[in-house]
Amino acid sequence: MLREKWALVTGCRRGIGQSVAITLAEYGADLILNDLTISDEDEVAVAVRGLGRKALCLSADIASPESVDAMFAQIKEKAGRLDILVNNAGITMDAMAHKMTFEQWNKVLGVNLTGTFLCCQGAAKMMTENKSGKIINTSSVAGFIGNIGQANYSATKAAVAGLTKTLAKELAGKGVYVNAVAPGFVETPMTEKIPDELKQQMIAKIPLKRIGQPKDIANVVIFLASPLSDYVTGQTIQINGGTFMV
Repeated sequence: MLREKWALVTGCRRGIGQSVAITLAEYGADLILNDLTISDEDEVAVAVRGLGRKALCLSADIASPESVDAMFAQIKEKAGRLDILVNNAGITMDAMAHKMTFEQWNKVLGVNLTGTFLCCQGAAKMMTENKSGKIINTSSVAGFIGNIGQANYSATKAAVAGLTKTLAKELAGKGVYVNAVAPGFVETPMTEKIPDELKQQMIAKIPLKRIGQPKDIANVVIFLASPLSDYVTGQTIQINGGTFMV
């Protein structure tokens, strides 16, 4: 379904990003794998190649305009095109709002929001040349219902949903679709740090009574990246087991 397509996945070394990259490869896409540091020996690159797909590893700090520009220059040189962008990279630096430092606030905004914007900008320039492309951003349920101790994270994820709508309108006439996914509570290295008792309390509040898996997110990304979603743009799809219903 995605053969002869090049897909860039940011923050792909583990968790949701790794699952998304591998699932894209399962559906035939060749991968441009990005993280702060990544190499051909990383698990995700080995898995992609094991599926018979190409894996181009590009280390870059997406919060840096210069680093992002260099990454997209390499994409143009080595892949020649970009068909799919999955903006997955994100960080947390939690603290109660009244105790949050400017560094905690600014660093999370830099990666989660500015990084998403910079990658969208770079991808849009390449995709509009071909009048074709799919951009999938990563929001979060926290951006819609808030989360104690995550004023910075929740703000970025709400902003990503707004950014997605604006870009969808700007690029709709140029053959580029822009959507977002908003995961809920998902089993990732980021959530492994949560104490088991608190984790069980969180699961109890989910109508489907289970924690989400990275593959649950990857499956929706595949839909948005494929021709199956060719009448869908500007949407943020909630993937949270019923925790938050639009």
